Amino acid sequence: MINLDALDLNALNSATKYPSIPTFHEIDRGTLLDNTVAFSGEVVLTEKVDGTNARVAVLPDGDYVIGSREDLLHARGDRVISPKDSIVPALRPLAGRLTPPATGIRVYFFEVYGAKLTKASKQYTGSQAVGFRLFDVAVVDASVLERPRPEISSWRENGGQQFLAEGDLALAAAENQIELTPRLGSLAADQVPSDLAGMQDFLATRLPSTRVALDGGGGGRPEGLVLRTVDRSVIAKARVEDYARTMQRLAAR
Repeated sequence: MINLDALDLNALNSATKYPSIPTFHEIDRGTLLDNTVAFSGEVVLTEKVDGTNARVAVLPDGDYVIGSREDLLHARGDRVISPKDSIVPALRPLAGRLTPPATGIRVYFFEVYGAKLTKASKQYTGSQAVGFRLFDVAVVDASVLERPRPEISSWRENGGQQFLAEGDLALAAAENQIELTPRLGSLAADQVPSDLAGMQDFLATRLPSTRVALDGGGGGRPEGLVLRTVDRSVIAKARVEDYARTMQRLAAR
């Protein structure tokens, strides 16, 4: 059985971080290029929520740690590693009841948003409310923690974590009574616009306003979409702001 107090926390932190996700159109110094991430088969569309990336890593005995994108912040009980912002208060009531894995480590990834977490918080709330949505779940073999730190980082950024496919992710969310980031339907890969202007229009049509508003006082402007294959083997993001900025720059040339 894995014992959290006996683990190398630096290794655990690295192995359970969320990997970098590419933009659908390649980006260079803030400008999108024509090259796109290659998708095939069915593509699932979800809303990309503009909040703070957070995670809860759960062990087989139900012990857990809560972390931000970069740091571990809190462990079950009174074990405080580094108290920070609104992540721990938002996720602590949930963390203790998350389904643990039979073996290894299960990592639940959330977007915590609202309050004053990001500049975009005003798009979701006018009363500084805080919410969270589950957007991915990964499985990590405990043996990975025995590797050298640079090797763990490389493993993570090159697809080492095993993410749940769309159907299993939905089941995990239902089992734990957690809301997922909004699902906006799916379409065949060849129906995803490959040109910049087409994707800008696609974003405006598919997601004219956010679907995760916490109250009626927010501005309602969405951040964008996440595109993913059903098996989660390919994933990319498309941000409204990136397309607006790129089209302005292109028009000014």
